[in-house]
Amino acid sequence: MVSALSRSRVPMQFEVIAKCHTTKARVSRMSLVHGVTMLPTFMPVATQAAIKGLTAQQMEALGVTLILNNTYHLNLRPGLNVLNAAGGAHKFQGWDGNLLTDSGGFQLVSLSKFTTITEEGALFSSPFTGEPTMLTPEESISIQHTIGADIIMQLDDVVSSLTTGSRVEEAMERSVRWLDRCILQHEKSGKKGAQNLFAIVQGGLDPLLRDRCLDAMIERRDGVAGYAIGGLSGGEEKDVFWRIIKQCADKLPEERPRYSMGIGFAEDLLVCVALGVDMADCVFPTRTARFGVALTHNGPINLKLNKHAKDFRTIDENCPCPTCKDRTSRAMLHHIVTHETAAAHAITLHNIVFQAQVMGRAREAIIAGKFPDYLRSFFAQYFGDAGYPEWCINALRSVGVDLLEGKPNAKVILGNGAKWEYATN
Repeated sequence: MVSALSRSRVPMQFEVIAKCHTTKARVSRMSLVHGVTMLPTFMPVATQAAIKGLTAQQMEALGVTLILNNTYHLNLRPGLNVLNAAGGAHKFQGWDGNLLTDSGGFQLVSLSKFTTITEEGALFSSPFTGEPTMLTPEESISIQHTIGADIIMQLDDVVSSLTTGSRVEEAMERSVRWLDRCILQHEKSGKKGAQNLFAIVQGGLDPLLRDRCLDAMIERRDGVAGYAIGGLSGGEEKDVFWRIIKQCADKLPEERPRYSMGIGFAEDLLVCVALGVDMADCVFPTRTARFGVALTHNGPINLKLNKHAKDFRTIDENCPCPTCKDRTSRAMLHHIVTHETAAAHAITLHNIVFQAQVMGRAREAIIAGKFPDYLRSFFAQYFGDAGYPEWCINALRSVGVDLLEGKPNAKVILGNGAKWEYATN
């Protein structure tokens, strides 16, 4: 157990311990105030200081070491007075692992009808009370200091990835200026030793703007502990998405963690890892669980479909999650899914373990020097006869892995190629 005194003074330690000899994938050890997180990793999202349907103790029992809270939402509810009285978000939610907070920048897009952007900051109208709230870079950092997260994010000016024109350049340049204000506020606070500020690279889908942002933010490397790639996963073509990820990962400093924001599909995670990304987060595995979809190494299973009504197998016979170990059948889950909260709970447990398995096996394969083999076997099993997404083939070929090697008759799917069960029976 780390003492409260030592916790207040321990900076982040980041060490690359293994690299793939073919791709840009790597395994790293990130030591933060609340413990060690091995990278690459997936962060489950606890927006309101809770993973929907699970307790902090259950998350810890699953082996999760890093989760995400949202600054904007925690500032509104329960508010800083409550968090201060509780001693920070860790104590408030009963979580003793590592914690990352989003700055609230994403809400500039998701709650845009409530928001006005100025150089000073973002003026929000509370969706609960209608009261105006100005979120400045300084205020975002101060809120995150009160929350007490181990990793805190700069406030950035976020626009939809589908936005074009001068607004994209404006947002990118403002994000750089806001980073300067975040760095200054963080350094003035005296909390730099315990909380670690990450910059967020913006620039939309324009490689030239991305390069300008990368250059500017790398110049500020002494003021940040890591970098995130933001402004993606907003509906852009996947063949554009991976090229922006690669451009950023190739240029970002080797000695800093790289975080791709809003990435949750298994194929996206592994492509990003191969391109050099260390961290990712998304609501996808927990949100999709509440709609009755279980994630497996053979692709997602829609448990609402009638074909599961008499299927007494577990979701995955080889899965170590509590739902599968307890032999909860697909038939039982089909019976209660979307009707009883127990189903959402059971599938959420499974999906979080699935995400951890995908990334854990990636780490093991990188260390063993077998990551390209892992990619080939995972994609073959996951997509099977449905066909390989063309964008995944292109992305992995860019780092020396050909998913079609030895498969002259393999089916290739154009576009995003996501595998999903849409049938109604």
